[in-house]
Amino acid sequence: MAGFGHSGRGTGGNPVDRIDPDTLGIIGIICAVAGFFTFGILLGPVAMVAGWFAMGRRWTGSRHVAALVAVVLGALDLLLSLVALAGAGRTGLL
Repeated sequence: MAGFGHSGRGTGGNPVDRIDPDTLGIIGIICAVAGFFTFGILLGPVAMVAGWFAMGRRWTGSRHVAALVAVVLGALDLLLSLVALAGAGRTGLL
């Protein structure tokens, strides 16, 4: 009898491990590009995490191009949103 959350086919484990790495890379790229226009402070880290999981949570081995692009764009998105946030606090100064 299968328990809660398990289908009984031996496919248990982390749900992230069952998602195709290319799909996670594309999700990361979409989050990064959307983050350039809205909510960059939130979507940048989401893109980096999705890209990191798509790379298999390690820097060595075979890397998927979409995953690497997602990590780089997510980091750039986060950096630009932090710079914009810091600049927005200084607009009231003379």
